[in-house]
Amino acid sequence: MPLAQETEMTAAETDDFLGAKETGVLSLAQADEPYAIPISYGYNAASRTFYMRLVSTPESEKRQFLASSPQARLVVYDVGDNESTYRSVVAVGSLEEIAPDELTVDHIEQYGAAKRPLFEIWGETKQNLDIQLYEFEPTELSGRRTEVDREAETQPDS
Repeated sequence: MPLAQETEMTAAETDDFLGAKETGVLSLAQADEPYAIPISYGYNAASRTFYMRLVSTPESEKRQFLASSPQARLVVYDVGDNESTYRSVVAVGSLEEIAPDELTVDHIEQYGAAKRPLFEIWGETKQNLDIQLYEFEPTELSGRRTEVDREAETQPDS
């Protein structure tokens, strides 16, 4: 059986990891009902803030969950090329919608620097889509790195 060693990533390692990635899974909850979606994001390490453009249709579950101002959890993860290093970051907090008339120069720079959403496949025509801008400044942000030694095997007790 492989042995694994898990360590907490430093703030700098966490910021570097988030800056190098561009996708994660955003989870929202309403009462006892969970909702999770893959998303693309931009990340500002100096302010430790995520920037998201979330696209939804009028009757979508996503829009219903976002309208309830739910608590959010974003998980960003990666399995290394050699499959012996796993890294993940969990961010917890509330999403804040940024209305178009509230956009500042800083917002425009952040959204302009953010990667284009990778998850934009729609069965609806574009005029039925609602694009909302969100800022996510987590109250909790933690990263973990797990190193797996696949060569190590535990010996059964004799």
